[in-house]
This record gives sequence, C-alpha cells and structure tokens, in this order.
Amino acid sequence: LVGLSLATMAYAKNPPLKTVESVELDRYLGVWYEVARKPLYFQNKCDRDVSATYTLNENGNVNVDNKCYSKDGKLNQSIGEAFVQNAPANSKLKVSFLPSAIRWLPLGRGDYWVLKIEDDYQTVLVGEPERKDMWVLSRNAHPEEQVVGEYLDYAKSVGYDLSDVIK
Repeated sequence: LVGLSLATMAYAKNPPLKTVESVELDRYLGVWYEVARKPLYFQNKCDRDVSATYTLNENGNVNVDNKCYSKDGKLNQSIGEAFVQNAPANSKLKVSFLPSAIRWLPLGRGDYWVLKIEDDYQTVLVGEPERKDMWVLSRNAHPEEQVVGEYLDYAKSVGYDLSDVIK
C-alpha cells in the first residue's frame, strides 16, 4: 500500500510532459549550441563547444551531426537520424545513432521532445517523457544568462530535477 501511495504521489507530482504545439522543421534546421544539459553517459567525453547540426535528408527525416571537444582538445562526433513521430506538429521525434545501414529499425531510438521554443527559434528546451534527459540549446554559443535561466526555470516547473545540470 505504501508503494502504491508513493507511486500515486510521484505521478501527481509530474503529470504527463507536454510538448510545444508545433515546430516548423525548416526553421529548426541548422546549428544549435548546447548551453545546459542533464548529465548523460554518452556525453561524458564532452568538455566544451558542444553543438548539433540538423539538416533534412532525402527521406524527409532529419540528419543529426553532434560534435564536442574533450578536455584534451579531441573532436568527438556522432552522426544520427531523427524521425518525426507526430507530423504535422513535429514536436516529438525519435533519434537513432545506430549505423546507417540498420538505422531504419525502430530500436535504439531515444525520445527528443521540443518542450519550449520561442517564436524566433533562437532558444529551445528539449527533453524526454521520463524527465531524465534535457538540453537547453541556443543559436548563439553564449546566450544571455537570463534567457538560459528562463528555460531552466521552465524545465524545473515541468518536473525536471536541476540539481545536477551542467552549463
């Protein structure tokens, strides 16, 4: 019974995560700089200059080119593909970094949900429904702290734990 009430409290605390109403993919494409994130094992080697470049591919999906530099200055790069899950809203995608020959398989895909974005497409909050992964991305590598703070405040308001956020 205690487990059930704790589960009920946890659910009540975090209602289902909502995405933005819609994303114009053509405006979303291009280079985004990571300005804050929750820690992720696959980004442990990333120390600075983290970016993601999104381009449309011939299948109508989004090519993902993630880059970062390690402490010793080594470039790390991951190439993947994002698949829209809720067209025409385009606010929920699944991303795969499997080798391109098997990327069509619907496994090993992570959720990429657009949670907050301004009309000018300069800053975005991206996350996933379990609230484990989260990124604040900007078109500017060094955005105003106030803007980053607003996005982190929003993330907290929808149930993200920000105690371990990396800026």
